[in-house]
Parts: sequence; structure tokens; C-alpha cells
Amino acid sequence: MRIKDVLLAPGTGAFFYDDQAAIKAGAIQDGFIYAGEPLTPGFTSIRVAASSLSVGLVLTDDTVVWGDMMGVQYSGAGGRDPLFETAQIWDLTSRVVAPRLLDVDASRYLEACAHVFEPHEHKRLPLAVEYGVSQALLRAVADLHRKTMAEVICAEFDLPLPTRRVPIYCQSGDAREINVDKMILKAVDVLPHGLINSRQKFGVAGHTFMEFVKWVATRTREIGRPGYQPALHFDVYGWIGQEIGLEPSPIADFICNVADTVPDFTLNIECPADFGSTQAQIENYAKIVSILDSRGSSARIVVDERCNTLEEIRLFAEARAAHLIQIKTPDVGSLADTARAVLLCKENKVGAYVGGSCTETDLSAQASVHISVATQADMMLAKPGMGVDEAFSIVGNEQNRLLAMLNRRRAQTKMLDD
Repeated sequence: MRIKDVLLAPGTGAFFYDDQAAIKAGAIQDGFIYAGEPLTPGFTSIRVAASSLSVGLVLTDDTVVWGDMMGVQYSGAGGRDPLFETAQIWDLTSRVVAPRLLDVDASRYLEACAHVFEPHEHKRLPLAVEYGVSQALLRAVADLHRKTMAEVICAEFDLPLPTRRVPIYCQSGDAREINVDKMILKAVDVLPHGLINSRQKFGVAGHTFMEFVKWVATRTREIGRPGYQPALHFDVYGWIGQEIGLEPSPIADFICNVADTVPDFTLNIECPADFGSTQAQIENYAKIVSILDSRGSSARIVVDERCNTLEEIRLFAEARAAHLIQIKTPDVGSLADTARAVLLCKENKVGAYVGGSCTETDLSAQASVHISVATQADMMLAKPGMGVDEAFSIVGNEQNRLLAMLNRRRAQTKMLDD
């Protein structure tokens, strides 16, 4: 199957790009903006409206399949690619990527990705480009074979057709209390993220954070349906380390204390500390995980920062430097690598969380669902945006539609076998 033409269309992400360094340095919120000067290169203000770029592949029958390129909310932080610039990505895609796409056999997914994503000028293509183009290529192969994107992944990686629903995790943004209520009323599997990204939200010695954790657990019991028992997942953006120091033992002590305040719940703590480099992160997270496991704690460590690419995910998984690894899809790049990352986590008996960013789009979110279900990840992020309702609807409905189609496919196969 050949690609006849490549289309590009500017778009918007579902949230904003934020300068994490400036926020951590104490930038004050003024309404929806942050006051002060940006610190991360590329940012003209601390909060920038998220942009995206759609790439459309015109197939031989004139069908057009699309994928979306974008960055993540905290671009340029924790070893990530710099801020997404539409004009630069447009130029590179037009000059370098489009000719490769016109030259590729788009009927075989992994081979097509390998060809299109070869280095340019001895450097890897921007991960946003890999991400968007890999979505479009996956849809192209699915269209050719009249299959779902999940079935294409299963065929390429020799996986059985999945049967299990993947738990969905929602994030609250700054509207914490209102959005927690929404999540509980909709019986979300994992909640609430909490956006604990400043000293004000974490509090002296973490007291503000601990009170919020207890409030979420209490609120779940108050308004949740009988028997509802979500996992509680909080992203603290390194603030445990910033507030109480970068020694693994005191960090583990703090996390155990938090878990003890909500004994009936599984507690996920994402990014407890930032140790400054990937290697230091691996060594110290492994120590924290070991301490928690030795104490029989219900708390689980989730890694995000400094664990971006497939190779970094492999290092964390092999070192067991987390209980759960966020596979942040735009940071990983190609969706083929997201699939590989989930399977790599499973091989090393580490949890695989297919995440991403609030800055994504409906198309990228739907494609991520197919990867998550095909590889049977442990959980996946409701995205894009920070409003809960829209993201949970997009991801949840796509998963339910996909499982219905896969059930029909299984039934058809069984009839033929009989």
C-alpha cells in the first residue's frame, strides 16, 4: 500500500504547556495564568496555549487517515524534548518526513515506522513527530486490513486478542475538589492525580498534601456507590524530596505514613523526588521501592520524570526502580515503542501505565486506547484536557467500542473454527 500525498493541518492541544521550572521556583497563580518570567528555554510566558499539528496520509483509494503531533504539558523538564513549535515541526515534516512517507510500503506497521523514523542528520526525529506519524500509519494499516488498530498491534507483536478491560485513571488539574466529586460519581478506577506541583499545595512537611489524601478517601466513602474502591494516585512532582530531603529512607517513611492514613486503599505516589539525572533516579527509586516492599506497605512508587524514552523505561524496569512506570506516550515517541514499553514492563514484572498529557487531542487519546488494550496495560490515562468529563468519555467510550468489536471478531473466529 502506497501513500499518495501527505497533508498537514495546524491544531490545538486540549490544555496548556507550562514552564515547570518557573512554577517550582514559586511563580504565583493569577487567575488561570502564572505571574512572573519563564525560566525554561522556548517559553515566552509561564503558561502557553498548547498547539498541535495533524498529519494526514492520503491512501490509494483517497481515504485520509490522521495522527496528531504535540508536546507534553511540562515540555523541556526532566529530560524531555523542548517546547513544541508548530512552524518548526511543520518545516521538518514537510522536508524530511513527507518524502519518506511517500516512499514507504504502509501495509506493514513496524517496518513502515522503522523506515520513516530513521535518524536525520545523525539525530533522532523529534518525538512529537514520531508520535503523530505513528498514529497515522497505524490507522492506515488498520484501514487496509479492515481491522482495529488494536488488532494490528496484536498481529505485529504476536499477541492474543485481548479480553480484559484496562482500568482508567483520571487527573483533576487545579479544580481538585469539584473534579474529585466528578470522578467518584462516575466510578473512575484510579483517581485523582491532584496536581501537587507547588510548595503551597504540598505544605510544610507535607501536611497539606496528607490532608488532601485523607479528604479524597473520606469523600469516596461519602458519595461513592457501595463497594466502590478506587486506587488513589497522586502526582507530587518531586515535592517529597524537595521538602524533606533526598535520602531514600525518610522519603519511604513519609510515603508509609501517608499510606497508613488511608489503609483501605491502594496508594500510588508518582514522582516522589527528582534526583537530578536518570541514573540517580534509578538508584534511589530502587532503594525506595525496596524499603516499601520490605515493610509490606500498600504504597506504590510511580516513575515519570527522567523515564521518557523506551531505553530509559527498560533501565527502570530492569532495576525495578518503580512499582509502576508511566509510559508517557508523546515522550516515548512512536506508538510502536509504547507497545514495546508495555511488553518490556510485563517481562520485568513491573506495572505498565500508558499515560500521556492533558495537552493531547482526541485522536491521540483514541490511538493510545488501542495500544493499551492490545498490550493489556495495567492502567491508562483519561486524556486529553483537565476537565475529567471529556477525557473519561473519549477514552472510556473508545475502549468499550473496541472491546465490543473484538468480542465480535472472537465469535466469528470461533464459528469458523467450529
